[in-house]
Amino acid sequence: MNPTPPDLSPLTLILQADIVVQGVMALLLLASLACWAIIIEKAVTLRGLARQARLLAAEGPDAAPPGGEGLAAATLRAGHAEWREGRDPAETAGEFRGRLEHAMRAAIAATLRQAEPGLPLLATIGAVSPFVGLFGTVWGIMHSFAGIAARQDTSLATVAPGIAEALFATAIGLVAAIPATIAYNRCTTRLHRIRQEALAAAGTLALRLARRPAFVAGGRAAAAE
Repeated sequence: MNPTPPDLSPLTLILQADIVVQGVMALLLLASLACWAIIIEKAVTLRGLARQARLLAAEGPDAAPPGGEGLAAATLRAGHAEWREGRDPAETAGEFRGRLEHAMRAAIAATLRQAEPGLPLLATIGAVSPFVGLFGTVWGIMHSFAGIAARQDTSLATVAPGIAEALFATAIGLVAAIPATIAYNRCTTRLHRIRQEALAAAGTLALRLARRPAFVAGGRAAAAE
């Protein structure tokens, strides 16, 4: 009668693993859950920011700044607030335009900075998880060899469960690292594109605002030179 083959299902590998390997697996599973939570949150956030950047590019200088805390609203409010401050008599048209653009750029930077939390954690998970899994693999193989030496049995049925438990830790590390690395690269690339689109729109709006009559010191209206 053939012996019953060992159960190498994922649940069995986790339950029968060494306590250290179980700790590694638990840590990697938590990292994977955190990774997917960040991925979902960033997908929603970046989609909204991309829509706001397109809205900002479509706005004209005569549009009233909308309410809310979105990218377009914050940028338009900053530009209009600076425009209402007026142009200094000693200030050239180019300097006035630069001041308007600087105010809007600062608003864009502050808004996009709010989308960055979580990205460093994605980068950390992507970089560290394979090594954590490898540590679990090395520890599991050492534990398996110790069991082989104690039983003095090198048959495949004896070796397979311990080796499978060890390699499963590496597999979990890769499951956590691969999505994290891909998501980090995609999120940073998309955030960079949104930033460039918003900055380009701010430059265009600053130029258009600077051409409108601006109040100079003393209350006199002056057109941009």
